[in-house]
Amino acid sequence: MDASGFLTPPTPYSELNRVLRVLVDEIRAVLGDDFVGAYLQGSFAVGDFDEHSDVDFIVAVRAELTDGQVAALQTVHPRIYSLECEWAQHLEGSYFPTEVLRSHRQAGSPVWYLDHGSQALIRSNHCNTAVVRWVVREWGVVLAGPPASTLVDPIPVSDLRREILEVMHRWGKELLADPSPYRNRFYQAFIVQTYCRMLHDLAAGRPGSKRAGATWAKAHLDPRWSALIDRSWSGRPNPAVSVREPPDAADFESTLAFVRYVMGESASVARRTLPPYNR
Repeated sequence: MDASGFLTPPTPYSELNRVLRVLVDEIRAVLGDDFVGAYLQGSFAVGDFDEHSDVDFIVAVRAELTDGQVAALQTVHPRIYSLECEWAQHLEGSYFPTEVLRSHRQAGSPVWYLDHGSQALIRSNHCNTAVVRWVVREWGVVLAGPPASTLVDPIPVSDLRREILEVMHRWGKELLADPSPYRNRFYQAFIVQTYCRMLHDLAAGRPGSKRAGATWAKAHLDPRWSALIDRSWSGRPNPAVSVREPPDAADFESTLAFVRYVMGESASVARRTLPPYNR
């Protein structure tokens, strides 16, 4: 058992482990017997994290949270956010009723969600995706509860690819139609890294990390994008600061062009990897 009370330290960062211990203990105190388990997903699950990573988690609960449980949790998360540790301000996650978590067919419906940098739960479908379920099932880091594979059914690769393709095109059309909400240094970098990752995941048939996606993209895409991909890592540190800073104007326009390019490449990847009715 490490100093935070976990039998196996869930991350290499002792301060983060202590924050996660508080998070789990406080949530369990509110939910009681309705608590089923808590798991890390995202970069801490796929294994490609660093000191700038978000801390993505999910909590499995027996049923939909009651009004009283939500009210109590709305006091828990500000207390955790105020801990004297920077990791406490980088938590992001959702509360899944086990029936919803079980099947990726229920993706898209809203669940209670804590956004990155937030102190309050809202209803959102942000984490309710096949991709998140796949990461939790295959690589989820257990903070408390049974193995995640007992809570999530297997997800067909074709369904995973179809969701990735749909997100790539839906978000791409949105940001190309109105890029103004994303015109800052953080999002300029985030968009490049995310489109590298999504195209890589579509080709591989499994979720991966932004770093793995960037490495793959530089090896497989037109070399003219390599410098843009390399520069995108400069927007990663201190997202609370970079989201308020203007992007490099030329890089932002190149980022929009990169999105168009990747959307086009995704069509050819889909033709190779998806049956016609899934494209």
